[in-house]
Amino acid sequence: MTCDLCTLYVCTTCRGADDPVDGPRAGARLHDALRAALAARPGAQVRIEPVECLSVCKRSCTVAVASPGRWTYVYGDLDPAVSAAVILDGIGLYAGTPDGIVPWRERPQEFRKGVVARIPPAPVKP
Repeated sequence: MTCDLCTLYVCTTCRGADDPVDGPRAGARLHDALRAALAARPGAQVRIEPVECLSVCKRSCTVAVASPGRWTYVYGDLDPAVSAAVILDGIGLYAGTPDGIVPWRERPQEFRKGVVARIPPAPVKP
């Protein structure tokens, strides 16, 4: 991996259409699945951070991947039951680029269909 450390922000308040009112939300289930999948990948340069909201409520479950000096991507419409491995694979591709831009055809299908935003890197102060 080229990236020293990538951060994966996971919206834990995302609610799926079928989520019970008093049960765990889809975003929290996705967060748990990602932590378990990451534990099975020792040495992966990914930090998973739960966040209260990414403001993409109409496209839950939502994650954002960021790294210093790279583009940030926001992805939605992820399935908490099956997306964890695909997300980590996609972050591996992201980490292997100098700027965070993975060619469209090389992205996992879930990332191609689920991209919500691409945000330019923050400028580096001189």
